[in-house]
Amino acid sequence: MAQEVGAGEEARYERERERMVREQIAGRDVRDRGVLEAMRRVPRHLFVPPESRADAYDDQPLPIGYGQTISQPYIVAYMTQLLDLKPGMKALEVGTGSGYQAAILAQLIDEVYTIEIIEALGREAAGRLKKLGHQDVRVKIGDGYFGWPEHGPFDAIVVTAAANHIPPPLLQQLKPGGRMAIPVGGPFQVQTLMLITKSPDGKVRTRSLMPVRFVPLVGQGSSRP
Repeated sequence: MAQEVGAGEEARYERERERMVREQIAGRDVRDRGVLEAMRRVPRHLFVPPESRADAYDDQPLPIGYGQTISQPYIVAYMTQLLDLKPGMKALEVGTGSGYQAAILAQLIDEVYTIEIIEALGREAAGRLKKLGHQDVRVKIGDGYFGWPEHGPFDAIVVTAAANHIPPPLLQQLKPGGRMAIPVGGPFQVQTLMLITKSPDGKVRTRSLMPVRFVPLVGQGSSRP
């Protein structure tokens, strides 16, 4: 996806990013300064196919191939804000896609782990992230339903595809005091963005936030009741 652009075109993209943050994100209910700055810095147009670059900063999801999408900017910012990330934290993303959400996370914390089940997408994202300077983001090709236990527990988990239930392995890998943002619901049902919190004593609480629409989480475990 990545292509070289001239200085004039890059300046135009910077203006479009600033407009995106001002109108679509800060103009709504995202107030975290770190998240807003991360959204300003990451070049979203490099995470979409060339034919979609003209629409890269619009308030909409875009196809990235293999039946997958990059989420609309507002949803990326809102879900990131829900995680309440602080320096020194460790985060897991389930559903790497083109790598955009992982790049946003990497602006805020140093330890980012991301899993993609579609091999071609995962390899493309890993290469893109490295090219853009995110060498420390760890990308795994695999079934994100089961998380990445050897690197857990995680302070934050973000799931970028809709599951029909909250995966127990992810709950187990969420650190006490941690937070998880996950869309829950079937592909032909109303999906709900959920915030999962785990108290220091290990008690899990769930909170329904808003209706959303995501591609379904796929893999061996995702179809379990």
